[in-house]
Amino acid sequence: MIIRVRVPNANPVDCKAMDLEITIEKLVPGGLGLTRTPAGVALVRGGLPGEVVRVRLGRKKNHLEGEVLEILEPSPDREDPGLPPGADLPLRYQAQLAVKEGFVRESLERIAHLEAPVMEIRPSPRKLAYRTAAQFVMHPLGGLAYRAPGTNEPLRLERDPLLAEPLQRALELLNAWPLAGVSELALRGSLHEDAAQLGIIGDKARFFRQAAMALVDAGLAGVWWGAADPRGRFRGPTRFLAGRETLLERYNHIEAQIDVVSFAQVNPAAAAALYAEAAALAGSGGHALELYGGSGVFGFHLAAGYERVTVTDLNRRSIEKGRADAARLGLANVRFARADAREAARFGPAELVVLDPPRAGLARETLAALLEIRPEKIVYVACDPATWARDVARLSERGYGLEFVRPYDFFPYTHHVEVLSYLTMSS
Repeated sequence: MIIRVRVPNANPVDCKAMDLEITIEKLVPGGLGLTRTPAGVALVRGGLPGEVVRVRLGRKKNHLEGEVLEILEPSPDREDPGLPPGADLPLRYQAQLAVKEGFVRESLERIAHLEAPVMEIRPSPRKLAYRTAAQFVMHPLGGLAYRAPGTNEPLRLERDPLLAEPLQRALELLNAWPLAGVSELALRGSLHEDAAQLGIIGDKARFFRQAAMALVDAGLAGVWWGAADPRGRFRGPTRFLAGRETLLERYNHIEAQIDVVSFAQVNPAAAAALYAEAAALAGSGGHALELYGGSGVFGFHLAAGYERVTVTDLNRRSIEKGRADAARLGLANVRFARADAREAARFGPAELVVLDPPRAGLARETLAALLEIRPEKIVYVACDPATWARDVARLSERGYGLEFVRPYDFFPYTHHVEVLSYLTMSS
């Protein structure tokens, strides 16, 4: 069987392209297929281990890179339940888990150069219908569309099997709704409440107020507006337009507020499992400090074991929600501070520091602040195995031992993998 595929090239190459027939040896962190050619090592987007493919390659600085043009011999593990753009791991689920666990092991060995036991990956409680957040553009012919990876080309989908039920219903509603003056749309849903919010990025907020009220009447829980901002989605001014300002999501015994204009984990069921195991690893003590803490859901899980918990984040909206949740939940020992992680030292001393940084990992200034606090215990949650391994190596050089590692699957059918790790200060 021959499968013809169109995979947008997210990494433009810098010389004349060459077409080759190759076999994908394995996937590497980042989701690219690795193979060896007479011209050198090649990294290819769109192929799976063991597949024979026709590819177009060009030379980068130290390797070849390109895209699959045609799958000549597909993997018996290839599985595609109508996946959207960006779902770059169309494998049966058990094979996905093995690949992702391998990413973490390889990063630990090749980047951190550390030997530590890696526990079996924790699967997502939902393989499909797990995503409670999504972003769209308006298709020129109407309806919502995803951007093809690496391009601005809009690809319209009537259904997305990865979207949780409240988002799927919202997608169907919005696909039939006339919206003008919109550059982007975002959805945020709650599994606990079976409801969804819409975020509109576009012209002035007042232009959307009437449409927002009508959308709430049609079934959306709430509507927000955000100004277009070059720094990113909802990084500029935002305004609540209609319906409910927040939703509640449940993480184990914690019900926390979420909304479309600030961060929350995309897969709340998988996140809840990670929070529970992380809290067990963290144990008990006097003061716990959480950096990059968002609205404090992780910090709330620590409240029973620590006399005092401090949650820091730069996002003003997240801090406001966290304070309101702490008051509603009666967690008087959880405090919030709006601060950059680089300022961590001013919140010490702390027996435990929890880290959940963005994909780039720890800035050097943050690492320096962490070492100034010198906590006995560190819980490090990461969304990029490579930068996590780099940071763990730096902590190891400064006296911390890596005691525990477990990958978590928050994003089925994509190459992304979350890592939970626990370090202690060596005596």
